[in-house]
Amino acid sequence: MADYLLFEAPMGYSLFKTVHQADTVGNRLKEVQESVLDLAKFGKMVELVSFLPFENNKQALSEINDISEGVASQTLISFLELNLPKAGKKKKVSLGVYDRVLATSIKAAFPSVECETGDTSEVVQDMLRGIRLHSTKLLKGLREGDLDTAQLGLGHAYSRAKVKFSVQRDDNHIIQAIAILDQLDKAINTFSMRVREWYSWHFPELIKIVSENHRYAQVALFVQDKKTLTDNRLHDLAALVEDDEGVARTIIEAAKHSMGQDISETDMENVISFAKRVVSLHNYRKSLHSYLVSKMSVVAPNLAALIGEVVGARLISHAGSLTNLSKYPASTVQILGAEKALFRALKTKGNTPKYGLLYHSSFIGRAGPKNKGRISRFLANKCSIASRIDNFSEIPSTKFGEALKKQVEERLEFYASGAPPTKNEIAMKSAMDSILADMEVDEPEDSDIEMADEEKPKKAKKEKESKDKENKKDKKDKKDKKSKEEKKKRKRDSEVGSSKKKSKA
Repeated sequence: MADYLLFEAPMGYSLFKTVHQADTVGNRLKEVQESVLDLAKFGKMVELVSFLPFENNKQALSEINDISEGVASQTLISFLELNLPKAGKKKKVSLGVYDRVLATSIKAAFPSVECETGDTSEVVQDMLRGIRLHSTKLLKGLREGDLDTAQLGLGHAYSRAKVKFSVQRDDNHIIQAIAILDQLDKAINTFSMRVREWYSWHFPELIKIVSENHRYAQVALFVQDKKTLTDNRLHDLAALVEDDEGVARTIIEAAKHSMGQDISETDMENVISFAKRVVSLHNYRKSLHSYLVSKMSVVAPNLAALIGEVVGARLISHAGSLTNLSKYPASTVQILGAEKALFRALKTKGNTPKYGLLYHSSFIGRAGPKNKGRISRFLANKCSIASRIDNFSEIPSTKFGEALKKQVEERLEFYASGAPPTKNEIAMKSAMDSILADMEVDEPEDSDIEMADEEKPKKAKKEKESKDKENKKDKKDKKDKKSKEEKKKRKRDSEVGSSKKKSKA
């Protein structure tokens, strides 16, 4: 059980001392749970040690941001250092904290303090719940409604700051755009098939002449009643079918001998109204695609240059943000979008998937059946590099994306013909050189020149000191060598003298 409890209120930090230890055995009993709700009983269990109010809204917002990230601010550390008793050798101080990550930060700042959270102790969780419930009465000097007002104001400021400060930059717009684009593709296909089926009751031969869904809806909108279609409208009709006069003439001839039934004006109005909606949806889809291309060129230009805007946007959407995608290893990027197939393969002990969303890239389709897995792995590696460059670079550029795309092209050529590809080091160096060449390098200012002049005598001094040290070392080595030679000479002389004495004897 914690000796002290930390409560982070919207008005400041408060520290409570546990006067009466709760019973851990009967903690789940209904009577014990109800005692937390009763102020008369709960007020005897805790005692306010200290309360540190925030100076202003700015400080309150800064502190709540630190708490949400699990960081113990300098204000909180000073508050705890001032009010917590110093732990002895035998007994350590135990502190109850609501957040587990914040408890880790406090533990790092105070190694002698044991931190307990609601995850590790149910008693601590109930005690903190009781303090939060009765905080207006336990914190003396507060008027009724002050805590609610502060909580509401701080909540609005915190939410506003979170919305303004977006680490993901414009990722959210890309995620929404690609989601709408995918939904529109499904909707347009479904509606176009419905237009073809509905209008075919009147003009069934048109389906075989015009096969594309969007163009079929445009032609149906232009023709309307087949009886009104004459040779005078040939040029206008040809403009809808890519200026192909032969196709336009075939449509006119088919309309004259059509087997379709006549339909009333009311029915025709509904068919045409629906065809208008399909055409307008297709036009909106085009504008949305151009918007996505422009967004990707700003947020992730290298990724877009490597695998295209649509596939790159799908990767960002599936990862949640460009930041998340940049954190993924290449092995995760490779199978992103094929999670079901992966877990099914792991469960059944079958073959794991070779690619996920990357399958929609043109590189996978161009590779041979044997090389699809290889090129997928290589492409995922390059996508991982491109996403990291886009996420952490300040100035958007497509140089790296173009260099990475060229590497993938060369790898495809290598698999096909065996031509050696460019090394990664050379490709990245050339891309970096081209970026540095485009950047404007400012001329050195006077202050920089002065600093350089000041550094020159320092360098000369250091060089002189190093030379002196080397000279001293050389002298010492010579001296040691000389002394060793003298010792050897003396030893030799003594040995010669002793041998002479023995010979005389």
